[in-house]
Amino acid sequence: MEFEFDVKMTSSALYDYNMHHAYTSASGLLGTAVGILLIVGFTQNTDYIAMLVAGLIILLYMPITLYTRAKKQMLLNPAFKNAIHYKMNDEGVTVSNGDEEMTLEWSSMYKAYSTNQSIILATSRINAWIFPKKDLGEDRYQLIEMISTHMSPGKIRIKQ
Repeated sequence: MEFEFDVKMTSSALYDYNMHHAYTSASGLLGTAVGILLIVGFTQNTDYIAMLVAGLIILLYMPITLYTRAKKQMLLNPAFKNAIHYKMNDEGVTVSNGDEEMTLEWSSMYKAYSTNQSIILATSRINAWIFPKKDLGEDRYQLIEMISTHMSPGKIRIKQ
């Protein structure tokens, strides 16, 4: 079986990936918990306005930073200027962008998961290929089938 498609990366897709990556990590969850605790602490004793300010800063810092980082990546990364072509077959995934081409075997894939906007195929703990669902349309089911066929179920967390 072979499956080919193109993806045009957007800052929205990058932001969605970065938010998921940040808020599923221990540090992202801990930061959120601390921010909430500070705000709850303020509601118990309104004399400490610094608790409210610190809580809001902690809760708002990450989303704002990730948003600006996604916008900056879109502007500075030449790979995102054009559509990225993906070709999947039984051997692995080939990615091409202009003159550059790279192939990874299925066995070297780290995990696959989904967010509200994208299906993500992680090639390591910090690197991933992002497939926006809006670019895939109905082909996303073929992508999910391809991933499910070639990766072990323990590495897949895709919700349709």
